Parts: sequence; structure tokens; C-alpha cells
Amino acid sequence: MEPAYKISIVNYYNTTPFLFGIENSPVKHRLQMELDIPSVCATKLKNKEVDLGVVPVAILPQLDQYHIITDYCIGAVGKVDSVKLFAEQPLENLTHVMLDYQSRTSVTLVQVLNHYFWKKNIEFIPATPGFENRVEGTTGAVIIGDRTFGLTRYPYQYDLAYEWQKYTGMPFVFACWVSNRPLDPGFIEGFNDALAYGVNHIREAVAEKPNHTPGFDAFDYLQNKISYNLDSAKRKALDHFLDLLKDLK
Repeated sequence: MEPAYKISIVNYYNTTPFLFGIENSPVKHRLQMELDIPSVCATKLKNKEVDLGVVPVAILPQLDQYHIITDYCIGAVGKVDSVKLFAEQPLENLTHVMLDYQSRTSVTLVQVLNHYFWKKNIEFIPATPGFENRVEGTTGAVIIGDRTFGLTRYPYQYDLAYEWQKYTGMPFVFACWVSNRPLDPGFIEGFNDALAYGVNHIREAVAEKPNHTPGFDAFDYLQNKISYNLDSAKRKALDHFLDLLKDLK
């Protein structure tokens, strides 16, 4: 009997193509899937509660071992539209920034950007549930995922993937498929094929799981804002980001 694998997948709209591909693949029967926020995906993989997951890349240095097992990721080339620093005042006026408790990579990215690129005197503080409504004055907040859809009330919005591209000239990888131990090569091939199917059938995935946020174009977001292919440029960018993390500490 083929082994089953426990998998943690981010419960954000940007994983819709992955879920669609898995649901339409024979590999589905080898998976026990759990839907989580990114920070929980990271914790479960780190604690070996799951075998693999689409996890924030900022967790990689904390793992005993890790294996990037697919050709797909949650990435962006320029603006991603769902990972932003929101504020009532411009960046140069900010004194504090709240860090989204659901995030690992994005809250690390904003600190990397500030340290190397913006070079502002900002204090970063952990956020708690409901923080999205406490952005005021010189306190901004990094907010990620579906909660950013239709969030227009804050006049200053800094797209972190775009800011990274301005600083480095590179794309960015927020999360990728990682296992904490070697997996069966046959399974990896089938799983990769499942993800490829979903990424190549985004319109069908959206039709099956529409998003009705006013003013939000679900197909445009998944097709043009999220960049799913973990190509050589993204792998190089990921390595660069992890190198900057080492220097940041």
C-alpha cells in the first residue's frame, strides 16, 4: 500500500489553483490535507506534525532539514496586491508597524526592506487579532492574504513584493512546497503534476471557487498577480532573501 502524507496548505485564496489541481489528481488519495494560516503551516512542518506543506520561506533556516519538492510556489514578479504595509501617513512619518500574526515571511520581509532599503526609524511590534482596525496616526500595519481584498480605507499602501523588486530587481517567493524529510520520488512527480494542472487551469479553478469581494477580480489576481512557477529567477531571489536574513540577525 502506498504511504499517505499529511499536508498543510495555506487557507488563502491564492492556493485555489493548488487545491483545484489536487482535487482533480489521483495523488489526492495519498494526502491528509489540513487548511491553515501561513504561520500555522510553518509551525506544523517545524514540529513534524505534517510531512509537507506550502510554507513561508522565512521558516526554512529554522528546520532541521528541508526539501523543496515542487516546481511551484506562491510568488510575485512586482506587485502581488495581497501583502502590503497599510498606513494613514507616508512611510517617512511612521514610528511603529504592527506585524500580522498570520504571517512569517511577509513580516520578515518588511524588516529586511526597512533595514537595507528604506532605512527608517521604525519599531516593529507583534499584532493581535483585530489589529487591522487599529492602524492610525504614525502606526502602520503589515496585512496579508484575503483580508487585504477590498481594503481601501488606508491612503498609503506599500506592496511589499513591489518594494522588494525596487530594491533587488528580483521577483519574490513568499511560500513554497517543502517537506521535512525525503519523500517517495513517485509521489513527488505525481504531486508536481497535480499542481501543474491547477496552475494551468486557473479559470476553471475560479469558476469552481469564486471570490465575491466587491471590486476584486479573482481571475486577474491568480493569473497575473500571483506568480506560481518556481523558476531559476525565483530560486535565486529566495537564496538572496535567506542570505539577507542571516545578515539581519
